[in-house]
Amino acid sequence: MTNPNGQNAAQPTGKRQLRGAAPVSSDSYEAKRAPALVDADGEKTGKGVAAFPGEVASEMRKVIWPTGRQMLNYTLIVFAFLVVLTIFVWGIDALSAWVIRWIFIR
Repeated sequence: MTNPNGQNAAQPTGKRQLRGAAPVSSDSYEAKRAPALVDADGEKTGKGVAAFPGEVASEMRKVIWPTGRQMLNYTLIVFAFLVVLTIFVWGIDALSAWVIRWIFIR
């Protein structure tokens, strides 16, 4: 399919896959892959379990933590949503109980 400029129009990935055409060439796939964590002898080169706590601490320093005011706002929004959702579910339950009683107990 071509667009008004005479160029091939981009198609969604799903449609290409349905026709059997691969959206990614094997060369580009290999270029994007993460390097394997094994050395030339086939031994794993990972740092192991001992390095995990340090890596966690390093990642936690990168997190942008919300301020106290933001945390309060987020908490209030969650509680308000829970109240609304609880009322909605209770209403559906009460309505369905009323309908069932009306059908079976006249």
